Amino acid sequence: MDESLASDDRLPDLDTGSSAGAGSGSCTRFLNDADVAEDDRGESIYLVPYRWWIETRNNVKEVVGTSYTTTSKEDSALQILLEMRRENYHKSDNKEEGFSGGEFALVPETTWLQTLKSHNDSIGVNDISTKSQMHDVFPLQIRLSVSQETKSLRARISLMDNHTYYRKGCSIFRPETELLRIWDFSGQTTLFFVNDGNDFAADSPRHSGREILLELQVHGLSNSGNGMRRREGNTTFTDSRMGSTFSSGILRLNGSIDIFQPDGRTYSLAESDGYQRETGLLGLKGLQNLGNTCFMNSAIQCLVHTPKVVDYFLGDYRKEINSTNPLGMQGELALAFGELSRKLWSPGTNPIDPRAFKSKLAKFAPQFSGYNQHDSQEFLAFLLDGLHEDLNRVKWKPYIEMKDAADCPDEEVAEEYWQSHLARNDSIVVDVCQGQFRSKLVCPMCKKVSITFDPFMYLTLPLPSTTMRSMTVTVVSTDGVALPSPLAVSVPNCGSLKDLIQALSFECFLRDDETLLVAEVYNNCILRYLEDPFDSIDLIRDDDQIVAYRLPKSSETSVLVEFIHKKDERDSYSGRASTQMFGFPLVARLPDLLCGYDVRQAFLKLINPFLKPTEEDASYDYDDAEHSVSAYEDSDMEDTQSPCDTESDAEMVDGPNEFEFFLGDSSKLRMSEPVVVARARRRLQILASWPEKMLEKYDLCFLGSLPEIFKRQWFTRRSSESVSLYKCLEAFLKEEPLGPEDMWYCPSCKQHQQASKKLDLWRLPEILVFHLKRFSFSQFLKNKLETFVDFPIEDLDLSSYIANRSSAFSCHYVLYAISNHYGGLGGGHYTAFVHHGHNRWYEFGDERVFPINEEGIKTSAAYVLFYRRVPAA
Repeated sequence: MDESLASDDRLPDLDTGSSAGAGSGSCTRFLNDADVAEDDRGESIYLVPYRWWIETRNNVKEVVGTSYTTTSKEDSALQILLEMRRENYHKSDNKEEGFSGGEFALVPETTWLQTLKSHNDSIGVNDISTKSQMHDVFPLQIRLSVSQETKSLRARISLMDNHTYYRKGCSIFRPETELLRIWDFSGQTTLFFVNDGNDFAADSPRHSGREILLELQVHGLSNSGNGMRRREGNTTFTDSRMGSTFSSGILRLNGSIDIFQPDGRTYSLAESDGYQRETGLLGLKGLQNLGNTCFMNSAIQCLVHTPKVVDYFLGDYRKEINSTNPLGMQGELALAFGELSRKLWSPGTNPIDPRAFKSKLAKFAPQFSGYNQHDSQEFLAFLLDGLHEDLNRVKWKPYIEMKDAADCPDEEVAEEYWQSHLARNDSIVVDVCQGQFRSKLVCPMCKKVSITFDPFMYLTLPLPSTTMRSMTVTVVSTDGVALPSPLAVSVPNCGSLKDLIQALSFECFLRDDETLLVAEVYNNCILRYLEDPFDSIDLIRDDDQIVAYRLPKSSETSVLVEFIHKKDERDSYSGRASTQMFGFPLVARLPDLLCGYDVRQAFLKLINPFLKPTEEDASYDYDDAEHSVSAYEDSDMEDTQSPCDTESDAEMVDGPNEFEFFLGDSSKLRMSEPVVVARARRRLQILASWPEKMLEKYDLCFLGSLPEIFKRQWFTRRSSESVSLYKCLEAFLKEEPLGPEDMWYCPSCKQHQQASKKLDLWRLPEILVFHLKRFSFSQFLKNKLETFVDFPIEDLDLSSYIANRSSAFSCHYVLYAISNHYGGLGGGHYTAFVHHGHNRWYEFGDERVFPINEEGIKTSAAYVLFYRRVPAA
């Protein structure tokens, strides 16, 4: 509200709410009306040319208007006085046949915005004649008072209250030759009257001696022909009275703002940004960034441009507010969002401050309080759920127990589930945004099948990088021939150890008589064996070192021997000797009855592939299998042919240049001594000490390092990936086992099982929202995927993905909005792309709104995609 009006001594106890800015769509304020509840106060009232209203009234329901004849006089040099006398009859606006340029209509905000949006959608932005008729929308404050006669209103238009628009008010309300007639279709002015012949009570806030402020938003009341003239390339308005022809356009002309001075002079402020010249349409207002609120602004712009949702909130949505729903927010969130939607769709280009909405949001969702960055999809999910509960038409939710469908057809079961869902949930959000899954679970033990039908609000689609996990595992052979080989395999992201073993078996050409023993190595020792095939691979971290040993199946019952390597090192400074472990353990299976000689022979066989080539073998490749065998025979086999019961041979191999073996970390193992293994423990840990001579004889680089499961490249950018939206959808609908934390209780087995789950689309909603799962989180790392998703714009065809073949709804969709995320997890930014009709796309970047080519909307920043159904031909 203007400061001069707020401080006017003639208006005591006035509410000092802010004045309506150009196109702000602020609510009507009946000041000094404390006895009226806030929700009972009227909406904003718009004053429009009656001709325009007659031409567009078919877009709304027929309403009855009250006619006022209006005379005006100059009450003082700074204000004019209007005497508005109510006529003795009511007319329906569709019965009015003749009208002149001096007739106007007062319409409520709900009807006005719906009509204006419908009329706006029916014209094309490329229509030059229409575009050239776009006029300014300006606020006009009128002070109303009730006269002693109950059929008359007096309105004062003050220059003091309307610095900018007083001259425009003069041109409207001071006709030269004829009376003005105002048709009231808002019903608001009737609030100032009581039954004929009755005066207001002396203590009534509407007493005739008291004045109240009624704010009008005036639309398109400049003379489109005679009343305009060009001045220095910009359009200005003259002071001439309204002509008989009125513009049906909106917003401003040629991107200029006209400022009217008290002396009648005008000047124009041309807007510098070229994109503002193109925003001659409704719904193209930006949202101010309150501090890291781009996530909220992006999601809101997508939602307020959602068909049917925007029409709903521009209409009379308040009648469906459910303030008693314990799961809702007492209707406050819906009211705040509805008010914000109307501001965004009211005429004008000034960015809207969403502070009031964010305040309500933080009240019910403390996680969004403050000014930290958040996820736009998480905000959207909360907002849709909150709006649904606030607008739920079901006042009392019945308890419904779903029975076992047994052998009933899927169509009947799905319909029963859906009707049960609607019995508890019925709102505009359900009508427009909710679909239905068919979920199929199969028990891995008893093969019990369970089918349910569940609602969904959006689809979270994994990207290929999130459906499969790349894992590098070192495969070690025990045949004494092949060197260790690191293999990179891909396994399902929610797979099990069984999936990993199968992938490794395929890559290393595992024979039918072999098996793989998988172990995790830490600090040169085996930390644990991974033996349960149903364990989730989530237990294996990216920085783990995993080894898979190839062992013969025939020896699975034999003793498993682990060889851990150690060597003596001398400190170059202190000269002290110390023992260090190195490399990764080697394993072998030996018979139950073994001696030190068997242990040594098995160890020499395992390390044979690490032998360095001799000078005689220089002509051979190091990796040649024949050379490895010959080296094994020539160097060590001749020293190990003595039986274990020959004492002299045993002493020979215990020399200073030979390997020494220790059982555990204490007792030294003699070649002739038997090794005792307890029955309860089928594993034996042996420490192999490497003498200096052997360290030089073997190439330990293949034994000394193990790759991690997944080594992240911190300073190199991943190559650009591309995948279609259909592939993402297929990955989402693919059958996969449940995770260990999502075990299913099988009613047949009577215990929790890791069942396999298969989702199918059964019922598609009017608005289909896809959330691309770009963000991945693990125990140690958060990551964003920059995968480029190629999504259809004109025709998304889901007919081959819906399981319900008898569905009568169309399976074709078109894209109309995108929520984008740029940057990484720490400092990203959200924007929105919105299709605004007439083949035009606009980008919403907080306060800025500008057109964008359709070719530019496909980027790797696309995060949430909004599609609307195309009716069947």
